[in-house]
Amino acid sequence: MPAPEMAAETFQQLQLRARIDSAPAAGLRDDVATAVADVLFLCHFRRASQFTHSGPYAEVARWLSGHRFRVEEAVEILSYFDGINFSARATAPAWFSAGLMDRICPSSTVFAAYHAYAGPAELEVFTYNGHEGGAEYDLPRNLEALRGVFGR
Repeated sequence: MPAPEMAAETFQQLQLRARIDSAPAAGLRDDVATAVADVLFLCHFRRASQFTHSGPYAEVARWLSGHRFRVEEAVEILSYFDGINFSARATAPAWFSAGLMDRICPSSTVFAAYHAYAGPAELEVFTYNGHEGGAEYDLPRNLEALRGVFGR
């Protein structure tokens, strides 16, 4: 078994991928044991592109500003990889977190994925945090949640 420092470092490296991959993976497969979705990314494109001017959502808003009559078409295409739709298919236990001051992944988009989640889920909200969410607080909380699932 790796040293705790190595496990923590590996977990922190995987946190970014978890933000992107955990809800979609849990919704795409029935053998996923759990999902940890800290400040979940790529959810509710319409809302995010109307709210924030950061990250890929700004790209969507820029494109739509030049293609103003193709909004519904674009939103439909984006729905094919929107985390909300994958959340609705997921059944594994999940832990979500959101920072209310997040300008990259607006908390309302995380809430939408959380409320659509078909399996048991918990949500931790960090009122005065942005995209960092719970930051270092999340690591022990997430590891404890994973221990509960995997029994280690």
